[in-house]
Amino acid sequence: MSEAASNKIDAYLLDALRQNSSDLHFISGDPPRVRIHGTLQLLNDQKLTIDGVKEALYEIMSGTMQRDFETNDAVDFAYDIADVSRFRVNIMRHLNGIGAVFRAIPSNALTLDELNMPPIVHELCKHTQGMILVTGKTGSGKSTTLAAMIDDINKRLKGHILTIEDPIEFVHKRQNCLISQREVGVHTESFAAALHSALREDPDVILVGELRDLETIGVAVTAAEMGILVMGTLHTNGAAATIDRLINSFPADKQSHIRTMLSTSLRSVISQQLLPTKGKPGRVAALEILVNTPGVANLIRQGKLDQIETAMQSGSASGMQTMDSALMKLVENGEIEGRDAYLQANNKAKFKSFLPDEDMPPGIDDHLVNE
Repeated sequence: MSEAASNKIDAYLLDALRQNSSDLHFISGDPPRVRIHGTLQLLNDQKLTIDGVKEALYEIMSGTMQRDFETNDAVDFAYDIADVSRFRVNIMRHLNGIGAVFRAIPSNALTLDELNMPPIVHELCKHTQGMILVTGKTGSGKSTTLAAMIDDINKRLKGHILTIEDPIEFVHKRQNCLISQREVGVHTESFAAALHSALREDPDVILVGELRDLETIGVAVTAAEMGILVMGTLHTNGAAATIDRLINSFPADKQSHIRTMLSTSLRSVISQQLLPTKGKPGRVAALEILVNTPGVANLIRQGKLDQIETAMQSGSASGMQTMDSALMKLVENGEIEGRDAYLQANNKAKFKSFLPDEDMPPGIDDHLVNE
């Protein structure tokens, strides 16, 4: 452990950062583990005790956080090692005691160019109203992509960017924009409450950390209809599934109205996942991109969501691409292994040719859609 650590947990976090890991798993009854390029590995082989974990975690928790944890058996917050890194923290009670997962957040947001984002993502940042959604499973890089988009807007626009997060991850410094960042549980009761308030705070851009309930989704769509650029995340895989999730969050008698609102206010859905790079450490993002062209808007309005993938397949001129086409490009460019693309693809039959016979995963239906 490093002598630069100011407390017990900092020592583990500094060791984890030196190994270029994204997460530290600090779970009593097990050795500490770190996630490096998507794979969990031992940080050391010494099992963590219940008392040792509790002491280390309570050392970095405020009295309020400790009470929340004791009441709810879980607590979320952001933790900062000055001049080193921020971390998103979840502490929970489990079968063998107490555990925590620390997700490292870079001190500065990467740029769109540094993330090698396609030109259409740069163009989406030029919208001044509507809704842009970035989706994917936990750990797929959604927050990093959104932070880069906010950074791009911050450099170009003279306006007010308001973020609502749980907890605050990337801390954005003022460039051309006024930046207001609010944390759920610290500065506001909920996402929905902060969004209601935001409508009276003269924002040009609102970033919503997660569209997790009906009220939050409803206010976010309303804000987009009012001429604000709303950006947010959902834990969905695929553009069509994202739109379906939004619509089905509402009662049946309101779904026709929300389809109409989305058909006019939605600008894009970016669905992403991270895959290991071929032949070197690291990961690369595969992006499915839906752009709300007039044809797509008509499909949303009519509820023909099953035709959206076909629209993406034929919409490359507008910057659209399906997840499978994104994976195929990465394989053909030598950026990822064919087997990794096969495992993440929706139509696996298209990727069979990249697999050696002995590497074929048994018992997987060619038409199985990856959940």
